[in-house]
This record gives sequence, structure tokens and C-alpha cells, in this order.
Amino acid sequence: MWKTKNSLNSEILKYFLIFSIFILGILWFFQIIFFNSFYRTQKTNDIQVVADKIKRNEANENLEEVINDLAFDKGVCIEITNNNYDLLYGSTYFGKGCISSIEKTYQYKFDFINNGKKEETYELTNPKFNNNTLVHALKLKNNQYVFINTSLEPVDGIVPLIRKELIVITGISFLLSFILAYFISNHIAKPIKEMGEEAGKLAKGNYKVEFDENNKILELKELSSILNLTKNELQKTEELRRDLMANVSHDLKTPLTMIKAYAEMSKDLHQDNKEKQEEDMNIIIQETDRLTILVNDILELSKMESIEENLSLEKFDLIELIDTIIARYNVLNELEKYTFKFIHKESSIQIKADKKRLEQVIYNLLNNAINYTGEDNLVTIKVTKKESIIVEIIDTGKGIKKEDIPYIWDKYYKNKKKHKRNLIGTGLGLSIVKKILEEHHFTYGVKTKKEKGTTFYFEIPKEED
Repeated sequence: MWKTKNSLNSEILKYFLIFSIFILGILWFFQIIFFNSFYRTQKTNDIQVVADKIKRNEANENLEEVINDLAFDKGVCIEITNNNYDLLYGSTYFGKGCISSIEKTYQYKFDFINNGKKEETYELTNPKFNNNTLVHALKLKNNQYVFINTSLEPVDGIVPLIRKELIVITGISFLLSFILAYFISNHIAKPIKEMGEEAGKLAKGNYKVEFDENNKILELKELSSILNLTKNELQKTEELRRDLMANVSHDLKTPLTMIKAYAEMSKDLHQDNKEKQEEDMNIIIQETDRLTILVNDILELSKMESIEENLSLEKFDLIELIDTIIARYNVLNELEKYTFKFIHKESSIQIKADKKRLEQVIYNLLNNAINYTGEDNLVTIKVTKKESIIVEIIDTGKGIKKEDIPYIWDKYYKNKKKHKRNLIGTGLGLSIVKKILEEHHFTYGVKTKKEKGTTFYFEIPKEED
């Protein structure tokens, strides 16, 4: 488990160990470098606290009791003498390292009793333990003298004890680091590892994988949710790619087959019939034009999706643009008896947009309506000017199923995967429309009724006067 270099498990263990070493290093550093200094400061403060309390209680009948309590609480030794150096009282607590009255170290007592001061502090060397000792002398009102003393060095074995404890704590800390790292890494690393394995399957094209979103860790739960969403989008993209390949192949194959067939017919059967040869050539030209439209649509969509082009905004007349586009379909009026009905109240509507791109939108929506309109071959273009300018392209076909509406803007989406050869244009038109309208930030959509036809629309915000 820990052998894999740079794995999450080993990284968690590493940081736990670094943290433990850092904390323990601080403890050892303070114990070795600052312990004596800290001990000295604490004992100095303890002696001052004891002296202050004795001064406040010197008239107390129970002074001896107070002295004993203070001696035990602060770990100091307390003696009371007269000016003849006779010991009047000694605390029952006499800690290791204190200067005893039985030792011949009266010089500091002699100095204090004779210098007339009320309070004095001495730092001496205890001859018995050879340790530094702090003595605080205090003169009471009844000509009695209090001597409070304590060792400034830990001489009672506390340092070795602390060091032993630190060694035990160090061992326990490292052991806990391993245990905690193991459980935490299992709790975090295991689901991440499982995600990685599932993601590997996804990368190989297996879209049946599922990322568990029930993880208690919020970030892992969110990551699972994002990966599931990514999987669904990749699956959808893969399906669209397959459909696109199948449909483009179909649209390429049909005109190529017809071009080849009519070329062979013209060569083998109609060599002497100029009229038939001309018909053959016209069909070949029409199919070539269809191939050109398909290739141009694929290139246009690829170009629009690969780079973000800047829109070339300009003011122009929307009504005039639509009239120009409809005029291009006169050949369909003559050949297929298609009727184009243009409804508008205003004779002119000025808008600001990319004229070339908006022309593509209207052109592709008209092509779509021509391919799916009803038996009456009627296509209606309606422009309404209200709070915004609404452009509608209406056919009279069978309509679109409700469940199919969210997908009609996808490249080459076909209901139930059935591909129909378009009369005009390619199956990429609505994808191009969607891309251009979104670049303009225009609202767009579709309304449809079964057997009543379909209306594609988009809204252009009015220019402020």
C-alpha cells in the first residue's frame, strides 16, 4: 500500500510524519534549550508570590499554617529566625535543593539582618547539591526574618522523567501517524482510486461506467457528479459523431452514385441524343451543387466551432434581406410548385446584426421548412415588430415529437435514427442556426403541433432610438 511512490497513501503518510516530526521537534527543542530558563523564571515568580502573601498575612494568628500551605503549593522552603539567627520556625516541606538551616551558610542571613533592608533577594550555590539556589529575605514588623529559598535548577529527577516521557510520546506519535494515515487514505484514496479506474474505462470508450455520488466527502461527491455528467456528454457526443458519419456518408454517397450513373448513361446510351445528354448534364450539375452545399456546411460548422469569430455588425433592412432570399427560390416555384408566403406589416425594419450570418440563419430555416412542409408545399415567413422583432418560418408538415425537440439543434439529429435525404441543403442547417443566434445573443426556439406543422422563430432586440 505504501510502496507506490507519489501515491495519495504515501503522500498522506509523508505529511503526517512531517507534521509529527515538526511538533515533536519543537517539544524536544524547548525541553533541551529553554527548559532550565523556563524553570528558573517560574521559581523566581513562585518565591515572589510567597513573599507577597506572607507580608499580607504577617499579623495572622495562623501564619505557620499559611507558610506550610505556601511551601507545599509552590515547592519552596521557608524559615523564620530572630536577629540572633535562631530558627523560630521552619516549613514542614523541605524540598530537594533547598538550603537547610543546619548548613553553615549564614553569611546571607548576617548580611540581610545587618543591612537594615526590609526585603532582599540572593542567588547562592548550595554546597550540598552544588546547585544554584534563590533566597528571598523578608523582614517582618516584629523583628523576625523570613527566608524563602528554592533551587533554580531541577534537581529532583524531573528532567530525566520528562525526557523519558518525550521518548514514549515520540514513539506513540509516529505509530498514530501510521494508523491515522492508513485510515484517512482508505477513506479518501480508495474512492479516488475507484474513480480513476472507472475514468480509465471511460477513456477507452466504455460508457456503462457509473461514478458513485453517495460519498460523504462533499468534494468527492461533486467530482463524481461532474464525471457522470462528463460521461453522459461524451456518450451523447459519440452517438452524434456516429450519426454524423452515417448521415454525411449517406448524403455524399447518393449524389456521387447519381453523378456516376448519369455520366455513364450519357457516355454509353445518349451519345447521339443531345437533348438527353443535356438532361444528364443538368442532373450531374444539380448533384454536384448538392455536394458543394454539404461540404460547405460541414466546413462552415467546423470553422464556427473551432474558433470564435468576431461578428461584423452593421445596420440593414431585414424586410429587404428576406425578399432577396425568397427570390432565390423561384426555381422551386417553377419546378416543384412551392409557395412562399411573406407576411409583414412594416415595409422596412432596420436592425443591427451580422448581415452575412443572419442571411445564413434565414436561408437554413427556409431550407428546413421546405424539406418538412406538408403536401401543399407552403412555407410562410412572418415578421412581427413588437417589444422585439420576431421572425417566424412556418411549415405545414407533421410536426416534431415533444421528446425530440431538445435534440433537433444537434448536428444531423434524426428521429429514431432514420435519415432522409434533404431536398434542399443538409442536415447541418439547424446546428449552424443555433451557433449564429447564440453568437448574437438572440432568443430562439421552436413551436410545433402534431399534423399542424412547425414554427421556428428567433427574436431580435429593437435598436434604441
